[in-house]
Amino acid sequence: MLGFIIRPPHQLLSLLSCPGLRIPRFSVLCAPLRLRTMAVSSSSWELPLVAVCQVTSTPDKEQNFKTCAELIREAARLGACLAFLPEAFDFIARDPEETQRLSEPLGGNLLEEYTQLARECGLWLSLGGFHERGQDWEQTQKIYNCHVILNNMGSVVATYRKTHLCDVEIPGQGPMRESNSTIPGPSLESPISTPAGKIGLAICYDMRFPELSLALVQAGAEILTYPSAFGSVTGPAHWEPVSA
Repeated sequence: MLGFIIRPPHQLLSLLSCPGLRIPRFSVLCAPLRLRTMAVSSSSWELPLVAVCQVTSTPDKEQNFKTCAELIREAARLGACLAFLPEAFDFIARDPEETQRLSEPLGGNLLEEYTQLARECGLWLSLGGFHERGQDWEQTQKIYNCHVILNNMGSVVATYRKTHLCDVEIPGQGPMRESNSTIPGPSLESPISTPAGKIGLAICYDMRFPELSLALVQAGAEILTYPSAFGSVTGPAHWEPVSA
């Protein structure tokens, strides 16, 4: 069962558990079925509701937060237990220097706003790619691409720093060098238990490396996540083959 609300330039895709369902041109996250015993002598299938929030980020961090917060509150109103935001939900800068300037530590103001929002809505949040100033910022002047999971009390319960950086040659656009400003993460994160199931954390370009997915599944992941901020060329090259 699938329901969605489209609000250009962003959209909220809300969905119930959907094992085996394939939706062209959408990245669908399917929560596992759970059997719940009722107070009477019957039972029913409880289908966790999750929300996939798609946004078009800009350099305006405040406006980006307002857009994401609107979608998250709507997800909570619809009864979702977990909302997913994409890579670079916090911002997409106009140049590398602006990216460095706008980045924050995990203990900064922006994550505090999302912490309060998670508590307000009573909702788990998957923050799919945060421009993080790590503890080594002063020495390296480079950031991490960090996938953060908040529980419904606003606590950080998992962080994964992207291990495979996108250094590629794009036809007609020249090179993309994520490693110029970003440090690869040191390790994988164990799957995290959420109301929708055990989630394996990855980000965008990680999907090109199946060993990561296999390791997460072998560790118990029921849902694999690849929050992405693909462009007009890289997006179709990745998602159209997946959804075909």
